[in-house]
Amino acid sequence: MSDIESTRKEIDKIDKLMAELFEKRMDEVKKVAEYKIKNALPILDESREEKVIKKNCRLIKNKNYTGFYTQFLKNTMKISKAYQRNLCKGLRIAFSGVEGAFAQIAANKIFKNAETLGYADFSSAYKAVENGECDCAVLPLENSYNGDVGAVMDLAFSGSLSVTGIYDILIVQNLLGIKGASLESVTKVISHPQALGQCAAFIKKHNLQVIEAENTALAAQKVLKLNKPDIAAIASEEAAEKYGLIKIESHINSAEGNTTRFAVFSRSAAQTENKNNFIMCFTVKNEAGALGKAVSVIGSFGFNLRSLKSRPSKDSVWSYYFFAEGEGNINTPNGKEMIDELKKHCNSVKIIGVYNKEITLK
Repeated sequence: MSDIESTRKEIDKIDKLMAELFEKRMDEVKKVAEYKIKNALPILDESREEKVIKKNCRLIKNKNYTGFYTQFLKNTMKISKAYQRNLCKGLRIAFSGVEGAFAQIAANKIFKNAETLGYADFSSAYKAVENGECDCAVLPLENSYNGDVGAVMDLAFSGSLSVTGIYDILIVQNLLGIKGASLESVTKVISHPQALGQCAAFIKKHNLQVIEAENTALAAQKVLKLNKPDIAAIASEEAAEKYGLIKIESHINSAEGNTTRFAVFSRSAAQTENKNNFIMCFTVKNEAGALGKAVSVIGSFGFNLRSLKSRPSKDSVWSYYFFAEGEGNINTPNGKEMIDELKKHCNSVKIIGVYNKEITLK
């Protein structure tokens, strides 16, 4: 037997072992997909992938192979994600609005192959998850130019769902009209208040009358139905394609980096191990210095309070709750001690969610 023949036989033996290991690995991948479906989590977990590659590359003794092994791992993970996406086809994602809404665009980027269902408003989409109609909801939390989406923050405070991830998507607003419409013919513009705020400078410059709508894509739908050249919508390019409208002007938002943060809301809280970001809501006691003490407690345990916002409580007049976002793993003895201490200065403390890091969608 020649050397090449014996070498090929050895490779065949190794390939057989790798095939067996591949099947075992895919069996475990299936379990991961089942967990993600149950908890309405996205397939992609970049931080996990980075850790696995870094850890496993240390196992390679011949450093000349490290680059090739890195590529081997990436290809293996690509196959695993494709299999998980195939298993996740039955996932149902709620969003506010109709087809072409930015929330649907975000949902399709986060949960590839999942079914997206539009609801009339934020509350309806949120409740669709609470009552089991959908597995999770993708709702806007904040815009970089026009600020918070208070209605969604209120749902997070009063509802039963948990935030399992935060995702950033670049928002490009466009002026859409029926065929034949032009900037000169348009006198009225219809869109969601957030979109109107993001395009305030453009609206003022062209002296347009504003009409509020529940959703940007719904605004596009209404413009199509009205079929008037003097009424335009502010919405996505996808909405224009969906409803057969033309782009009269593109990129009309005031800020070039106009970005919206979307939160994924699920009935099940994500596993908190190694999750280094958290969202919580709390109400403080009606006594001097209570808020200051609460903020001080969070910092004294080494947690970075990145954002603190007040919102009026619906329970009583002139009472408020605080929506806080911070950095640090609260699922540690130190984190639990911080929460226990915080409760001494608060009437209520509610952990809305934990996640590893904010992800930018492309």
